[in-house]
Amino acid sequence: MLVYPSAIDLSSAHLRLLTRRLTERRRQVGTRSRRLPASRQALLVLAHLRCGDTYTRVAAPFGST
Repeated sequence: MLVYPSAIDLSSAHLRLLTRRLTERRRQVGTRSRRLPASRQALLVLAHLRCGDTYTRVAAPFGST
């Protein structure tokens, strides 16, 4: 179970997989630094997909709005 400010029932394996994919994609396209590291961005995306809230609402606890 992942915790972002509340619990969502996804495994940490999903988080690790998405983090790796985001990191690889950032390298491929030569992305410069981001506000959130890939691991936090992956958690934000998984929370959005699981909870169905808007990105703005899900991102608020991350301090990235």
